[in-house]
Amino acid sequence: MWHPVLHSGDGVALVAPARKISENEVSCAVGVLEKAGLRAIVSPHLFGSCCQFSGTDSERADDFQWAIAHPDVKAIWCVRGGYGGMRIVDRIDFRPLLRTPKWVCGYSDTTVFHVCLQQLGLESLHCIMPVNVTPETADSLSVRTLLQAWMEGRLDYSIPAYPMNRAGSAEGVLCGGNLSLLYALQASPTDLDTAGKILFIEDLDEYLYHIDRMMLSLKRSGKLAGLAGLVVGNLSDMHDNRIPFGRTAEEIVLEHVAEYGYPVCFGFPAGHADPNDNRALFFGRAVRLSVTPEGSALTMD
Repeated sequence: MWHPVLHSGDGVALVAPARKISENEVSCAVGVLEKAGLRAIVSPHLFGSCCQFSGTDSERADDFQWAIAHPDVKAIWCVRGGYGGMRIVDRIDFRPLLRTPKWVCGYSDTTVFHVCLQQLGLESLHCIMPVNVTPETADSLSVRTLLQAWMEGRLDYSIPAYPMNRAGSAEGVLCGGNLSLLYALQASPTDLDTAGKILFIEDLDEYLYHIDRMMLSLKRSGKLAGLAGLVVGNLSDMHDNRIPFGRTAEEIVLEHVAEYGYPVCFGFPAGHADPNDNRALFFGRAVRLSVTPEGSALTMD
């Protein structure tokens, strides 16, 4: 479902469905919104605290539902990731967004909500979050592509060639998110349907053997066989055991899709690695992927 673009004066709700956050940590993002002519609307429990979370499960779910219902909110921007989305996702009714679409925005833990929205046929935005918006990143590609997505409704990327890429072209709905979350959601009511789609994956701070286990699990469940294409973002800060696993994260991914013929784009600048270059992506939208020896292109219009 196509979402309307944002205009000057529109409201962006700041919600914290996972880890707690302070007012100081979102102040720069509020400034970015104001400079773009948008209004930051703070959710009731944004600066709450319960263990590591920004409030109890009920409070965090209520904030998300509040943002869905709020008549002035045009986009719901998750302020940070961490852990918490899976604890509240079953408490949230996303169906009102079928009548009044709003952007749900974020990455990492926000993957849980991206998948729910894709099940309803709704688009969402994989993008930088307020905790990553600092004076150093306020004018970065991360922020500029997010504002372009909101206010222009289209994105078009060309990125350099990557040695492990597999050439080809594909069209399909872009889906996915954080690999660990996609793995954790399997066999649940929010399991991701990847058939005929272009899958995006990224991850951070994992052991190489676990990357292998997660990719093998996706393969065994049939999620890799029927893809139209694969886009691999940042696989950052990987760990190894005393006895080396023997492959890089990228080599592990490529091994598990080796028998399939679709294009594979590595090195896409999205995910945890660089807060200056975490480019916005439209999930749930039909996109075009082209991978050539000269480079890759991803068109989302």
